[in-house]
Amino acid sequence: MRIRTPAVAGYFYPGQKEDLEGKIRQLLSGAKSASLLGKLRGLIVPHSSYEYSGIVSAAGYKLIKDHELKKVVLIGPSHFAFFEGAALCDDLAWQTPLGAVKIHSLPKGRMLRYIEAAHQEEHALEVQLPFLQMLLHDFTIIPILTGEVEARELAEEIIPWIDEHTFVIASSDLSHYHTYQEAIEMDRMANSAIPALDIEAMETVEACGKTAILTAMFIAKTLHWRGILIDYKNSGETSTDKNRVVGYGCYGFYRRAT
Repeated sequence: MRIRTPAVAGYFYPGQKEDLEGKIRQLLSGAKSASLLGKLRGLIVPHSSYEYSGIVSAAGYKLIKDHELKKVVLIGPSHFAFFEGAALCDDLAWQTPLGAVKIHSLPKGRMLRYIEAAHQEEHALEVQLPFLQMLLHDFTIIPILTGEVEARELAEEIIPWIDEHTFVIASSDLSHYHTYQEAIEMDRMANSAIPALDIEAMETVEACGKTAILTAMFIAKTLHWRGILIDYKNSGETSTDKNRVVGYGCYGFYRRAT
């Protein structure tokens, strides 16, 4: 059985099971609470170290507790590999200190390709797993890394695989290495564009996972989901350095209750 071992355990998040469980409980307990007017169908969450962005991610993840989710589509940027299209992996499972999560395989398509090497050192999707493992039971994941690909076309290829028990997560940080106040001003566009599903405005935003965000937004528009800002911070609030900060936003997509 081919199992991907963690690339960033002990670096982006605690490497020991007990420490990791304790850290996630702490983050979930301290995270901002939000309410929705319908069923949560997706999230956009950051992917930095838990020490910096975990409290923002936790604000979204605490909303999925007790959801009956069987399949989670994880979409994020490739930081180390460069390729055309979007990369699936042929692993059977991904391991974290909390155990193994099975992969739900998809057939390759026009945008989706199997590029195993792209996933091996990548952190953007891996850091989402411990939150999911703490909150869900008996679920599979579909990890997708974006390369040179049009978000609309990728969304069109993913949508047929989304059913009532499927959840979509886009992984992205926002502005990088500006001052604290500059980051707040720059990230204000994302904080308005994403909840409004304003594709055109989002295309001007600085974000390392912009393609993943846009893909999630196209999915949400097509499936008539609504957007909401759940939380926003930057690393100037979670560290002592306010001169070179990274922006972190958490946004939700939900289907309005009828």
